[in-house]
Amino acid sequence: MSFPYKHVLVIGATSGIGRAMADRLVQAGVKVTAVGRRKDRLDEFVQKHGEQMASAVPFDISVQENIPKFAAEIIDSYPDVDCLFLNAGIQLPFELDDRGQFDLEPFNKQMNVNYSSLVALTHAFLPFLIEKKSPTSIIFTGSNVAIVPAAAMPAYSASKAALNVFTLSLRDQLQNSNVAVIEILPPAVQTEIHLYMGEEICRKLGMPLDTFADLAFKGLIAGQDQIVIGSIGPAERFNAIVDQRRTAFEDLADVMRAQQK
Repeated sequence: MSFPYKHVLVIGATSGIGRAMADRLVQAGVKVTAVGRRKDRLDEFVQKHGEQMASAVPFDISVQENIPKFAAEIIDSYPDVDCLFLNAGIQLPFELDDRGQFDLEPFNKQMNVNYSSLVALTHAFLPFLIEKKSPTSIIFTGSNVAIVPAAAMPAYSASKAALNVFTLSLRDQLQNSNVAVIEILPPAVQTEIHLYMGEEICRKLGMPLDTFADLAFKGLIAGQDQIVIGSIGPAERFNAIVDQRRTAFEDLADVMRAQQK
């Protein structure tokens, strides 16, 4: 099988998983429009792959009020986009036991960038994707901590858990449309997201980025709509939680649909 989409808009493509997956898609013959805050890295991406296969648009998704205008401009400039790949994310730890004095601003920023902004992007692009006659998709990069939260990272874990719920719900509600909803659930991966721990730890923490990208792309090629890579704790236990949770979700969705008839 080959990757079924021809032009992917990759949000959060200047580093980490987003950049690695953007590179992998171009290498597979897929056109990529990369989006991120750092113009120098976007320029490097286009220079690396050439303008025939790569383009780039600087944009900060954390400013939600600008998202509708951004989406309209992308749709106008790149009407052949058929896949929205949402990767952007930030991660910071929090000590909550400080008598309510932990800093709300970075806490809420994580919730905004990792969850609310991705919902806003989905909202902005979904009508465009649904209207297309050919298959389209939205791919979300989640996290294993969406399933088993990390106590030291409450904001990051909560944002990824919220994104997982949104993904499950969106997939269920779009099941009769042309839009496939895909979620990738990574373990810790060796990327810049861990820089707050220091460069030495950052370089060694988690799965090598190339290994992750290989596994994620393999899952995309196989047509999986939920690509679980790695685990928190024993793989058998973790995967059972993922599977049982999804089954329970789908059972509840079926019951609620039946009640509405």
